[in-house]
Amino acid sequence: MTADLAVVTTSGLEDGVPRSRGEGTGEVVVERGPGAAYHMFVVMEDLVEKLKLLRYEEEFPRKSNLKAASRHYFALPTNPGEQFYMFCTLAAWLINKAGRPFEQPQEYDDPNATISNMLSELRSFGRTADFPPSKLKSGYGEHVCYVLDCLAEEALKYIGFTWKRPIYPVEELEETVAEDDAELTLNKVDEEFVEEETDNEENFIDLNVLKAQTYHLDMNETAKQEDILESTTDAAEWSLEVERVLPQLKVTIRTDNKDWRIHVDQMHQHKSGIESALKETKGFLDKLHNEITRTLEKIGSREKYINNQLENLVQEYRAAQAQLSEAKERYQQGNGGVTERTRLLSEVMEELEKVKQEMEEKGSSMTDGAPLVKIKQSLTKLKQETVEMDIRIGIVEHTLLQSKLKEKSNLTRNMHATVIPEPATGFY
Repeated sequence: MTADLAVVTTSGLEDGVPRSRGEGTGEVVVERGPGAAYHMFVVMEDLVEKLKLLRYEEEFPRKSNLKAASRHYFALPTNPGEQFYMFCTLAAWLINKAGRPFEQPQEYDDPNATISNMLSELRSFGRTADFPPSKLKSGYGEHVCYVLDCLAEEALKYIGFTWKRPIYPVEELEETVAEDDAELTLNKVDEEFVEEETDNEENFIDLNVLKAQTYHLDMNETAKQEDILESTTDAAEWSLEVERVLPQLKVTIRTDNKDWRIHVDQMHQHKSGIESALKETKGFLDKLHNEITRTLEKIGSREKYINNQLENLVQEYRAAQAQLSEAKERYQQGNGGVTERTRLLSEVMEELEKVKQEMEEKGSSMTDGAPLVKIKQSLTKLKQETVEMDIRIGIVEHTLLQSKLKEKSNLTRNMHATVIPEPATGFY
């Protein structure tokens, strides 16, 4: 897990702002190791710290009337609908904090349109979103934390915030004994004990080396004992030094809830409580088990008795069921024939109606005298028109005859007028 976190935390520190994957000029590829499943928790914790820098806990609940999100709110699934609305509202607030106008989403808006608008704003900041938009509809997960983390970083950039080196306070050292080992605490004793155990486990045991080490230790101890026997330290000064250092040689045991001894005591208490409760409940459970077993046996015997007594009725019922199924089949077949004949009857009735209508039209036309009156009137009109046409023909013939006669008389007159008289030749 530490390898995965190292890739994320050192992904980019330009301008003092840590970057996640997919930011900047090149995308940082997160190795999918054993700790990849917990990467979203780290991103979510970083996001909470960045939101605190943006005064999220003071401004966001007042504007949106929503509670502030917990430390792992978008990393674990609790209520997808509520988480998606919280995600959209927080993303809109971060985009506005980054200097971009973005309308606050409502609860009944189209989620696809809202997500596409947010991703377009994210891409406008130069961030990549190489995942399908449907990953954001759940309202939790790695992609949701990534989008919010990118928007929070852009908001911090907009307000001019930069990450600076931490300044550690100078701690004043208290007066201690020469070697600083006078005051012993329980934590130090535990650490030394654990270090000794780990060292002993890691080293291989060699008998020859062990003999040599014991020999050297014995020699050193004898030399030290001889030095101590030849010591020139004053007894009064030694007693004064012991009185001065004695308060600091006390072992102070600090009560810490994280101490393993307290946990062991709690485990023993819980174990004894579980065992005592188990003794009480085991009797009730055994009694309940025996009662349920007897009841099941009674039910089984009653079922067998009922089956034996009602076997004839069951056979009759099965025969009746078979007859009923056969009757239903015959009914279905007969119903199909009735339907077909009903259709044919409707077609015949339609043809009959057509024939009746035609017969009525012909009968009404045969009994009606209006056509005869019309015929007589037409004949009378034709006779009158014939007489008129005869008169017109006679007038035209008379006019034509007069014109012919007039042309003939004119022709003869012209012939007589054009005859030249013969000259008189007898006078010469």
